[in-house]
Amino acid sequence: MKLGTCRYRESTYLFIAANDHVVLPALNPQFDQPSYRNMLACIAAGGIPRGLLEQCGTDTELEFSAIEILAPIPRPAKNVMCLGWNYSEHIKETAAPTGRSAELPEHPIVFTKSVTSVIGPDAVVPYNAEASTELDWEIELGVIIGTGGKGIQPEHALGHVFGYTVINDISARDLQFRHKQFFIGKSLDGACPMGPWIVTADEINDPQDLDLKCWVNGELKQDSNTRYMIFDIPTIVATLSRGMTLEPGDIIATGTPDGVGFARKPPEYLQPGDTVECHIEGIGRITNKMQ
Repeated sequence: MKLGTCRYRESTYLFIAANDHVVLPALNPQFDQPSYRNMLACIAAGGIPRGLLEQCGTDTELEFSAIEILAPIPRPAKNVMCLGWNYSEHIKETAAPTGRSAELPEHPIVFTKSVTSVIGPDAVVPYNAEASTELDWEIELGVIIGTGGKGIQPEHALGHVFGYTVINDISARDLQFRHKQFFIGKSLDGACPMGPWIVTADEINDPQDLDLKCWVNGELKQDSNTRYMIFDIPTIVATLSRGMTLEPGDIIATGTPDGVGFARKPPEYLQPGDTVECHIEGIGRITNKMQ
């Protein structure tokens, strides 16, 4: 099931994406309740029952053109948790520019992005030259936690996943390197395009075998597969939950493959007017313009 968040007639709704239309359950008074209207409430309640679509009625069906698709979780409850250097080829390409060793990490490298960085799958990314002139692209598989917990074992970790989404971890490289850490350089307003929806975990046969592709102005920049992650999703979930409680609706960005802009020769950075498209097999595509 594809579950998203949209704006319709100046109100925010949860939607279910069908082949050529969307269903907004809360348009039916019978289902106008938080778990059918708000994504975080829906996740906490365990999702949408399979038989709900048949009960909603045709009055809840709309064309895609009638809605504005927002980020699946427009305002996360907590910062987005992110993996750094989780693809070996990305480590190799960034070793020289960052002065780091090309050795693979022994443990996951984790940072966060502010909740205010999250924007929708078609939203404009603000370009603020006073803040940064070295914005970079990073396609990533996003993991949405469903059932929370602490001390989750790797063999049980996928059972705690609600679903998956597409994330572009836009990074201000000048800020990242200037401040010697990730948070500021990763948290500019609009630096976390996400969507277009959450594909529930039961729809993804193997999250460790999904193609990822990123284009800038139509030119393919990143082309990889989640099988090349150094730390797979069960390891990531187990590591994060070892001493920290994961909660329903928590978002994890699982790292980017090689092909980023700052590691190119010469370096390439996003400019006003540029368009970045990120596509993950089985999930969908987000397209964001710099402005």
